[in-house]
Amino acid sequence: MRKLIATVFNYSLDGLLADQDTDFWEFCFGLPENRRPDGQAHLEFLRGAYAHVMGRTTYEGTSKAMMTSPDHPFSDLLTSGRKVVFSRTMQTTDWANTTIVAGDTTEEIDKLRQGGDGYIIVWGGVRLWHSLMQRDLLDELHVSLFPYVAGEGTRLFNGVPKSYELELISSTPSESGIVDLRYRRPR
Repeated sequence: MRKLIATVFNYSLDGLLADQDTDFWEFCFGLPENRRPDGQAHLEFLRGAYAHVMGRTTYEGTSKAMMTSPDHPFSDLLTSGRKVVFSRTMQTTDWANTTIVAGDTTEEIDKLRQGGDGYIIVWGGVRLWHSLMQRDLLDELHVSLFPYVAGEGTRLFNGVPKSYELELISSTPSESGIVDLRYRRPR
């Protein structure tokens, strides 16, 4: 059975995501790692994915960015990769290899997990992460923790279960002070 791995980029010490047009957003994308997100380990992680799962809002932003920036390090990987968008409002998509699902979240994830190699990367958004955590479907959570107190932004863990135990798999610091944390959900 394939693992479901949620990725959280640009996360502050005070528990906020970097929303566009905030000082934290500017800080995150001013760092060399985010201006050139082509680290070999990260590219290998993306290459190993069976599918990339997104909510509608994340899909719309990511697809636009990748289709208008073919030189971006993720562009070829994501364009050629299998993408699944959870949305009850989208009817069509312009990005190659994209499937829209509107059914029961647990059933749709169970279908993706069946058979084969690889894992499933959940890119976001927040409502999708909340839904997956409430249903206890995540196997791993990868968080890029930035050395920044944002004070404003979207709080990732609002509305999730009161208790959600995680086990640390690894922590890897960067020269800029970003710490990549990998957690697993104990089963």
